[in-house]
Amino acid sequence: MPQSRRATPQKSSYRSFYWILGAIAVVGIGVLLFAVLRARAGRAATEPVPMQALTSQELFQKARPVTLGESSAPVRMVVFSDYMCPFCGQWAAQVQPALVNDFVKSGKLQILYYDFPLGGAHRWSFLAARAARCAEAQGKFWEYHDLLFGRQSEWSASTSEPVGLFETYAGTVGLDPAKFNACLESDQYAELVTANRQLGEQLGVDATPTIIINQEKVQNPLDYGVLRDLIAKEAGAAPAAGTAPAAPSGGSGS
Repeated sequence: MPQSRRATPQKSSYRSFYWILGAIAVVGIGVLLFAVLRARAGRAATEPVPMQALTSQELFQKARPVTLGESSAPVRMVVFSDYMCPFCGQWAAQVQPALVNDFVKSGKLQILYYDFPLGGAHRWSFLAARAARCAEAQGKFWEYHDLLFGRQSEWSASTSEPVGLFETYAGTVGLDPAKFNACLESDQYAELVTANRQLGEQLGVDATPTIIINQEKVQNPLDYGVLRDLIAKEAGAAPAAGTAPAAPSGGSGS
C-alpha cells in the first residue's frame, strides 16, 4: 500500500524497544519533562538539531510519544507519522477514530504517537511536529494534531515557514496564544522531535505511517480490517506491561 518514504532503512530492534517501553510505563510514560532549549530570536526551528551520540537505551529514554488510552491496555500500537504525509492524514482522519471507538475506549488498546518528520519535500513537517508539541504543553495535543491533518493542504503548500498559520490554529483549539507563540518561535521541542525521528530510524522506519502492534510491523496500516483483526487477536494474549516480550517475527521494517 502507498506510504510516504525515506531513502535509507536502518536495522530495527523491536525487542529492546518494547522492553524499555514497558519499563517506562511502570513509572509513567507521560512524566518526562524537557527543558526549554536555547531561544533563537524569533526564528522557529524547522529541521532536526545536532545531537550527541546516544546509546540505544539513552535514545529510547530521550524520545517520548504522546499516548492515547490506558497504559494497562493489553495491546500497544506504536505510530510513526509525518504531518505532511497524505497517507498519515488519511490514517488520522479515518483509521484512528475507528480504533479509538472500538478499542481505546474499552481499554484494549493504547496508541503511542511518535514524530517522524521526513524532511526533504516535507519541509514543514518538523515545524508542524514542534507546533503539536507546543500544543501538548497546554493539554491540547490531539486537538491540534487533528487540525494539522485536517488543514494539511493549506499549510503544507506554504512557500515560507507557516508560523502564522500554526499560531492561528492555536487560537482555533483554545490555546493561550502568547505561550504557544513563544514556544513555536524558538527551538523548544526540537531536540525531542529529533530524538523521536532517530528512534524510528533505529527501528528501521522508512515510511509513514509506520504502525507496530505488539512488536509486529503492520504491512497495510490503512486497512482497518487488518488492524481490527490483529488487535482482537493480540488482546487475548498480549504481554503485561513491564515484561520483556519476545523478538518480533517481522525482522527489520522497510
